[in-house]
Amino acid sequence: MRYSQPQKIAGNVLNAAIVMQSNYVMKTNEKAVAEKLLQIGAIKLSPEAPFTWASGWKSPIYCDNRKTLGFPYIRDFVKSELCNVVFSDFAEAEMLAGVATAGIAWGAMAADQLKLPYIYVRPKPKEHGLGNQIEGYYEPGQKVLVIEDLVSTGKSSLQVVEVVRQAGLEVVGMVAIFTYGFPQAAEAFEKANVPFKALTNYPRLIELAIEKGVVAGAQLETLMQWSANPSEWGK
Repeated sequence: MRYSQPQKIAGNVLNAAIVMQSNYVMKTNEKAVAEKLLQIGAIKLSPEAPFTWASGWKSPIYCDNRKTLGFPYIRDFVKSELCNVVFSDFAEAEMLAGVATAGIAWGAMAADQLKLPYIYVRPKPKEHGLGNQIEGYYEPGQKVLVIEDLVSTGKSSLQVVEVVRQAGLEVVGMVAIFTYGFPQAAEAFEKANVPFKALTNYPRLIELAIEKGVVAGAQLETLMQWSANPSEWGK
């Protein structure tokens, strides 16, 4: 079927409008999730007195999404946003898999809402009983979406993906509540062939924090320098 030039132009304009609307909705949702996390102190910013992570890295941000579980309405909002991403971006998923420990609750809530089977993955196999590392019922070949609460470098998250794959399951992707957006994480997910989505991210959070006066605009450069090279920042 051939289209006239005006029809082609109209089609291009419509496609561009759809993309713009989709990007606007995505950014709006990212901002809304970031606002909720800041509101309850699940994310704290302290560029002048940095936190120290378990890895030894100095960081101007600390994220503890477990706090969200204590706020029913915000918990329900985050759960709904998770379900929206699963439905819109990973509709082929036949099962959800929560990452122990922080991803277990979110995966279970989303699976219940979407009426999908659910499993969760331990950091290592149990040292007693059946010695399971994956808990729950599954069958080889099922398409699984992994649910995380937080992604930094992506290393531990992708270790879970490998465990799930070794069990004969097909990993269709991963969804997390928050990501720092480190370049090495993006590279790792791409190399592992794991599509990744997060409800919100560090750039959106910082944008909101400056808008709300949580941090001063003068601190923006410092905050973004950390994001670009977190392992060397503060040394």
